[in-house]
Amino acid sequence: MKSEQWEIFKKAVRQQKLDEIPMALIVDSPWIPGYLGINHMDYYLDPELWFKANLKIYEEFPDIIFFPSWWMEYGMAAEPSALGTKIKFWPNNTPSEYHTLFHIEDLDLFPDYEVENDAFMAMTLHRMKMQKQRIIDTGHIIPVVTSRGPLCTAGFVRSTTDFMMDIVENPVYAHKLINMCTNLVIDWLKAQTKILGDMVEGIFILDDIVGFINEEHYKEFAHPYLKKICDAFPKDWIKVYHNDADVNACLEYLPECGFNVLNWGKQTDISEVKERIGDKMCLMCNVNPLEIGVRGTPQEVYNATIDVLTKSGGKSIILSVGGGTSPGMPRENILAMKKALDDYNHKH
Repeated sequence: MKSEQWEIFKKAVRQQKLDEIPMALIVDSPWIPGYLGINHMDYYLDPELWFKANLKIYEEFPDIIFFPSWWMEYGMAAEPSALGTKIKFWPNNTPSEYHTLFHIEDLDLFPDYEVENDAFMAMTLHRMKMQKQRIIDTGHIIPVVTSRGPLCTAGFVRSTTDFMMDIVENPVYAHKLINMCTNLVIDWLKAQTKILGDMVEGIFILDDIVGFINEEHYKEFAHPYLKKICDAFPKDWIKVYHNDADVNACLEYLPECGFNVLNWGKQTDISEVKERIGDKMCLMCNVNPLEIGVRGTPQEVYNATIDVLTKSGGKSIILSVGGGTSPGMPRENILAMKKALDDYNHKH
């Protein structure tokens, strides 16, 4: 994104006066290669193709904020790979992760991780160094550093099913694994910040596995660790939380963690979210990304967008889909969202 777009984003988050509601889409490797008709392996491993692909997206949609901006990632591979998870690559899909922690007690035998040297973290940081100045030269900035959250990472390392069972049957080691993943996330975000420098003013945490647990387990196994991550960074930074699983168990607690932006899924209507958290967070929401964003007609997208905007009351909102931009979302549906927003802004 450009610096002026980041200023707009920050003002929206801080609920300062804006002439118009902004639109921001989370775009990364699930969507970009398919949209541009390129091979996923080439997108990940050809730095020139990656650069041109991202630049093309930004030039094609100059009035949309693409978040978190020039996202350097290998799907969800970087975080769990540093803890030994097996990663498989595919020509037309994002990488898949296969757990290797078959016995959770083996955590006691784990070597220390090194974010600057281990697996796909090291590769990602190297790519950041390679591309940083070139991105700046296009007039863009990268103001946000990004990580999968601690429960998401733990689920990839242990397997989600086994990890859910550990929470109930072996809570001591579940805490050990989550704490290790939390420290990894903090160190990973700080390593990115070290490379990108003073332009960084925010963090973006994605953790859908939080949506798999109840309120009691959220308070014990998620909340203190998410708060620890937020507390590790300056209080005035923008802190964005993504969870497009079920947010009902965690919703009221997220502002206390330190997050000031919520990007959530289609399961919970914006009216309910507004009622439950008021203006404690800016809502980055919430057009259905698959059934409407991908499979819907432009008119259906337009209508759904107007519905979200109307229910928001035009306050504490950044228009987006309910989660990341799903693979296959076509140009005409993105433009239909933008048209609906322009019409709403004009009337209000």
